This record gives sequence, C-alpha cells and structure tokens, in this order.
Amino acid sequence: MARYVGPKDKLSRREGFDLFAKGSKLTRLTVPPGVHGPRGTRRESQYARQLREKQKVKRLYGVMEKQFKRYVGLALASKGNTGEELVSLLERRLDNIVFRLGFAPTRPAARQLVSHKHVLVDGKKVNISSYKLSSGEVISLSSRALDIPASKRLLENEDVKVPSWLERKGAIGKVVRVPKREDVFEPISEQDIVEFYSR
Repeated sequence: MARYVGPKDKLSRREGFDLFAKGSKLTRLTVPPGVHGPRGTRRESQYARQLREKQKVKRLYGVMEKQFKRYVGLALASKGNTGEELVSLLERRLDNIVFRLGFAPTRPAARQLVSHKHVLVDGKKVNISSYKLSSGEVISLSSRALDIPASKRLLENEDVKVPSWLERKGAIGKVVRVPKREDVFEPISEQDIVEFYSR
C-alpha cells in the first residue's frame, strides 16, 4: 500500500490550500515552497492549472497517481457526468467516509484507523482504505477503537457536521445515498482534471 510520507506542509503550500486540516498549525500557506517561493508566481498556463488541480485532489484524498488514473478511467467509462462521477468515487472511499463521519480528525488519521482494523463495514473488519461503499452499508468502530482517547474525544464532540448523504448515531454511521457534487464543499474543479486526462 503506497502512501506519501514526506512533509505535508510543503504539499499544502504548493496547492495554496490546507489539504490536511491542520488549521492554525499550518504557517505560510500563501507562500509557495522552495527557495524562490517568496518571489511570487508566474502566470499559469492552462496545462499548469489543470495539473495543479489534479495534484491537489490527488493529495487531498491521499491517492497515488496510478490509483487516481484508475478512478478517472472508471469515471470516463460511466454514463453520467465524468467529473461528478470522479468526485463520487473518491468520496465513497472508506477512509474518506470515516473522516466525513467525524471518527477521525483528518483523512490520514482515518486511513490509519482503517489499516489497523478498527473499522467495521456491516459488522465485518475491513482494512482496505480504498474500499468503495454503497448506499445502505453501515460503518462502525471496533471496541478497541472506542478505547483510544482521541477517538473518545471525537465521538463526544457533537459539533461535527455530517454530510447529508451520511447518517451518524454515536459510533455508528450509514451511507444513506450516493454522494453528489454539491455535497462536497472543498474547492474542486473536476472539469480541469477531466480535461487533463482527456488530452
């Protein structure tokens, strides 16, 4: 299972967006990384804009290039809108749903919960982060996960905003329906990604 293990602040600064929900811990977000970062950026070409958008979404969901290309292929093969289908596929990943339900503070933390077999889907342990959920499936945390202090604090927090396509009661969540584009509040331009791979 490949994943990025380098400095995460650098990625957020490159994309100009807080990719890992660090909030106030993230400094100098407006300054690009590297020795020439403070000097400002040049005018972006269409290709550069599309590439940056692809990299941003890829890093946001914690997906490597080969897997992301496969998601785009599935979206292109679908009958509906390609961009919306791509976002829907990424949103239905198990690690993302664990994050959206508020069981983990960030997507990397949600991925760790899944890989450590702390997440159950319809009562069965699933340790595959990319597992695609369908409507009606129930997600819950294992008894071991409920003993983790960080998990306890998150479950006690009632201010968590769960998307309308998900339902949560305590440590149990459910996929009510397939997510739509309007359910995703992050600034994503899926059209740029589709155009990048359609060249």
